[in-house]
Amino acid sequence: MRFLAALFAAAALLSVNLQASGQAGRRAPGFSLPDRNQKQHDLYDYRGKVVVLDIIQTACPACQKFTRISEKLKQKYGERVAILSIVTLPDNLNTVRKFIATFNVTTPVLFDCGQAAASYVQATPDKPNVHMPQLFLIDQNGIIQRHYEHSADTKEVFEGDGSLLMREIDKLLSAARPVKAD
Repeated sequence: MRFLAALFAAAALLSVNLQASGQAGRRAPGFSLPDRNQKQHDLYDYRGKVVVLDIIQTACPACQKFTRISEKLKQKYGERVAILSIVTLPDNLNTVRKFIATFNVTTPVLFDCGQAAASYVQATPDKPNVHMPQLFLIDQNGIIQRHYEHSADTKEVFEGDGSLLMREIDKLLSAARPVKAD
């Protein structure tokens, strides 16, 4: 009987964990967005790589702290992992240029009018407000494997030393999932 109770408790915790990850397990919404140099970045072009996609605002302190982690990820993984940031209004070319210069950002910062970000966070009229930053780990086949929204529970993901994300990325890279043809 204790075994069954423990099993149900574990299942309940797993259920809460899966719900907390929000978008995990679904296909990542496609997009083609420009960076500050007007170069288009299409998510499909990154198939075969793990993609770290964060949705930020340049004035957000947690977003600013996360740039340190994303630069560490770029250094460690190089071309095996694509790191992309999406900004929406009120950010503009000037705020992004200042953000890039101030925080030495070397990864692409993409401009969105809101549609791509809304698709990722599944914004609706009932849930229009989105807390920044949002982070998505997308596997080599374009499936969202992890979704983190900044909160007290996920502060380590956005403001820590990066080790938590590195472990998650290492798992995705070691899984060596073949890229599925469409």
